Amino acid sequence: MARLSAKLRSIEGGRLGYWCQGCESIHEVRVSQMGAVPPGPIWTWDGNVDAPTLSPSVLVTYSGKDAGEDDAPPERCHTFIRAGMVQFLGDCTHALAGQTLPLPDWPAMKRRSAP
Repeated sequence: MARLSAKLRSIEGGRLGYWCQGCESIHEVRVSQMGAVPPGPIWTWDGNVDAPTLSPSVLVTYSGKDAGEDDAPPERCHTFIRAGMVQFLGDCTHALAGQTLPLPDWPAMKRRSAP
């Protein structure tokens, strides 16, 4: 994983990664500007590493703590990222649904100290 900016990382396989503050995890999309990519969905990226725009919307689903129990659906994060702003759509299952916030910087990862 290579740092492109405080907000974006280049990830192997032609993917672009960013930190989602709603899910508190990394989201990745394949973009044509990152070189050859395997078949599948590809997003457009305006090339801006500080205030990116991705198109179309980004939809991430994953197994949440209640997924599958009592017919609970999987967790869902659905966003538009435009000019460095993240619009969390109303169908998100986390607390940021319906809000628009700046794309956050990648969080500092704690390094393990040598024994």
